[in-house]
Amino acid sequence: MLFVLICTDRPGGLDLRMATRPAHLGYLEREAARIVSGGAMLDAEGKPCGSMLVIEAADRAEAEAFAAADPYARAGLFESTLIRPFRQVYKDGAKIAP
Repeated sequence: MLFVLICTDRPGGLDLRMATRPAHLGYLEREAARIVSGGAMLDAEGKPCGSMLVIEAADRAEAEAFAAADPYARAGLFESTLIRPFRQVYKDGAKIAP
């Protein structure tokens, strides 16, 4: 099952984000087989202000565990984390589901 994770950085979190980024990227590399899509969300100035990931997980509990294990989350970077089931309808410009 797919889940979307939308994580919003806490105000003033850019320095913490940059300091924690190598550990975060290492975590994502180890979990790459589960990641459908992902990247940083940007503010009006083009600076990172959050993260968005679409992941494969058996259920919500597994998606929550994935989110909680992210070094960004463990460092307290996120002000909020939204986790929702996701139904992919389009991929690479093609409709894949009704």
